[in-house]
Amino acid sequence: MIRLKNEEQINGIRRSCKLLGAMYRELIPLVKPGVRTIDLDQWVRNWIKKAGGRPVFLGQGPRSRPYPAALCVSINNEVIHGIPSKRMIREGDLVSLDCGIDLAGFVSDQALSIEMGKVSGEVHSLNVNTRECLYKGIAAAKAGDRLLQISRAVEGHALSGNYGVVHEFCGHGVGLALHEDPQVPNYPHGPNPRLAGGMVIAIEPMINLGTGDVEILEDGWTVVTADDKVSAHWEHTIAIFRDHTEILTEPLEEYV
Repeated sequence: MIRLKNEEQINGIRRSCKLLGAMYRELIPLVKPGVRTIDLDQWVRNWIKKAGGRPVFLGQGPRSRPYPAALCVSINNEVIHGIPSKRMIREGDLVSLDCGIDLAGFVSDQALSIEMGKVSGEVHSLNVNTRECLYKGIAAAKAGDRLLQISRAVEGHALSGNYGVVHEFCGHGVGLALHEDPQVPNYPHGPNPRLAGGMVIAIEPMINLGTGDVEILEDGWTVVTADDKVSAHWEHTIAIFRDHTEILTEPLEEYV
């Protein structure tokens, strides 16, 4: 069931999104070669706690294997859900960060991919294309249109660069919980509801340098490309109104 949000709820989600943006602006300069990803996660936990929020990713998933961190750090061939560890970031890596905050019951979600120093030209082009896919999808998110218009916009732009589009994972409704209906795939597939004022969704292209096929590692979380090639991930939380669409999370390109 798609939960339409009222003005008060959207205001609460917007505040959560602004807090997430403030966190990212301080976190991004810390993401550099020689830093352990587990130290980034600890920093995020401390920041969110001091700000009065809750790291919404921590403890998500099945009770038998809940997600153990506040931050997803996915590097190079890791698509999403990379678990922070003692692994050090290296020059030339593409580092995807994904995080969400629960602020008084209102949930934000945002991801971006950061190039560590000089990356290869093909990796840079992939990252640029994936970010463009996100904004193509947002531009297609208009009240009265159908949800799969977003999917067509994302897939079309990715395929224009001959990139692989991940099918197994997708965007989603968000705001009162981390994952709500509807699913927002990055290719046209599945239910195609009409977009309506009050919908809050996370659009998140996951685009690969090679095939769109993925695998899940033995940790039960980390998703990697099947051909070991690099993947990029960008995400915004947006709200759809009858007469316009608003990006609730902060544009962060100038900090990357």
